[in-house]
Amino acid sequence: MPFEFVRGLIGGSNLMVTIHDVAKSSGFSITTVSIVLNDAPLARYIPLETKNRIKKIAKTLGYRPNVFARSLRSKRSNTVGVIVFDITDPYCTHILRGIELSLYQSSYISIFADAQNDRARFERYLEMLLDRRVEGLITLANSLLLDLDILAVLEKRNVPMVLIGRELKSLAMSAVIIDNAAGARAALEHLYTLGHRHIGFIRGPKMLADSRERWKGVRSFAHDAGLVLDPKMIVDLTDLYDPTSAFEGGYKLTQELLRRERPFTAIHAFDDMTAFGAIRALGKSKLKVPDDYSVIGFDDVAPAALYAPPLTTIRQPMETMGAMGVGILLDAITASRESRTFSPVQRKVAPELLVRESTKALAQP
Repeated sequence: MPFEFVRGLIGGSNLMVTIHDVAKSSGFSITTVSIVLNDAPLARYIPLETKNRIKKIAKTLGYRPNVFARSLRSKRSNTVGVIVFDITDPYCTHILRGIELSLYQSSYISIFADAQNDRARFERYLEMLLDRRVEGLITLANSLLLDLDILAVLEKRNVPMVLIGRELKSLAMSAVIIDNAAGARAALEHLYTLGHRHIGFIRGPKMLADSRERWKGVRSFAHDAGLVLDPKMIVDLTDLYDPTSAFEGGYKLTQELLRRERPFTAIHAFDDMTAFGAIRALGKSKLKVPDDYSVIGFDDVAPAALYAPPLTTIRQPMETMGAMGVGILLDAITASRESRTFSPVQRKVAPELLVRESTKALAQP
C-alpha cells in the first residue's frame, strides 16, 4: 500500500493529503488540480483525460477536500445546529429522526447538543454553535425557552431558527407545533363516545404551554357535550417536570385519585409516560385496564404500541414535524443567502387518534 494513501487514511493536520500532494504526484500544476477538484467553471476547458487522471490520483492518495477552508471562502458551512432540552425524552427521538433524514437528503450535516433542561447550558451551546458558523438552528423546545433574550440575538445576526414544539409569539420566529387543543379534545371525545362520564384527569405541569392548550381542548369538548368536570377528579403533575418524572407522577396521582373514593371509569392522561404510570398504579391496586378503567395518553412515543396493554393515544406525527422544521429552515437559509426577506412561518400540525387496547366501551348496567 503506497505511503501516500496510508497518510491520507491517517489524516491529521500534518498528514492530511493536500492539493499540493495531488499536483506533485500527477505532474500537473496546483492551479489545474485545484480547478479540477473544486469543479470550478474553468474545468470545462481542461481535457477529459487530464481531469480523469487528476481525480484518479486524488482518490488513490486519499485526498479529501478541506471543507472548513471551503466554507470560509464561500461563507457556507452546510451545517445546522440542533439543540434539544432533554435527549432522554422519548418525544425527541422521532423528531430527531425526521430532522436527520431531511438534512441528509439536502446534503446538510447537524451539530447536536443536549441542554439537559439547563438554561445556562442552552445559552452556552447556542453561543458555541454560532461561533462554529452554523447556517441555521433547530431547537426542540420546552418552557425553558420562554422569554430568553438570547434568541432575539439570532435575528440581529441573521441566523435563521425554527422551534419545534413551542411557539414564541413574543419573537418573530418560525415554529412547528402540534394542535394540542384538538388532540386533547379528540382524546376526551373518544372516552365520551365509549360511554365514560366520570373521568379522572391528570393534567400536565402548569408551567408548560402544552398543558394549558390541552386543557382548553378538554374544556371545549366538555362544554359542547354538557359533560361535568369534577374538580376533585382533576390533578396536576408537578412543575418540576422532566420526562422520567412523568411516569412516577402518573403513578402517584392515580393512587391519589383512587384514595378520593369518587367513582370514575377512565383516566385522561397528559402524555404517554403519565398514562404508563397510571396503568401501573391501577395494576398495583388489582384493577385491570381496560376492563375496570380505560386510560388514554398523548404523543404516541415508541413504547406505546408495545405496552401492556397497548396504549390508546393521540399521535403526534413527530418525524413529519422534524422534516417540516428542516424545510422551513432551509427556505430561510436560502433567502438569507440571496438577501431576500423571509417571513417567519408558523405551522400547526393536526394530531391523530390511535385506538389500541387500553380503552373500551363502558359496560351498560
